[in-house]
Amino acid sequence: MAHRDEILRFVRAQRLGVVSSVNAGGTPQSAVVGYAVTDAFELVFDTLGDTRKAANLRVRPAASFTVWSGERTVQLDGVADEPGGPELERIQATYFSIWPDGRERTAWPGITWFRLRPTWIRYTDFMAGPLVITL
Repeated sequence: MAHRDEILRFVRAQRLGVVSSVNAGGTPQSAVVGYAVTDAFELVFDTLGDTRKAANLRVRPAASFTVWSGERTVQLDGVADEPGGPELERIQATYFSIWPDGRERTAWPGITWFRLRPTWIRYTDFMAGPLVITL
């Protein structure tokens, strides 16, 4: 069984993940994003404010996120927000440590950062014998 620190290391070792949100009509929508993870297990990603995911998360902040490497996956559900002020600076520091080019994107019109705070996490290793699933 994987423990929190092992799962955090696994999620940090990946660079891309899929964020899923729900639009106004109730239809799910997914997007691949580059992300970073804080010590508090907050996932941070940037996007333009006029993207589908940004519009969806602003109205319906519930979201899912998936990362994987081979036969290992982490799936999580959580609540997204767009921090401002000192909180934004804190999560940007984490993001920029992984994605230094993100600093250049701060000049883009409409760029924003979302933070996803997990409420549920599942780690699965399909290569383990027997199958390892941690909730």
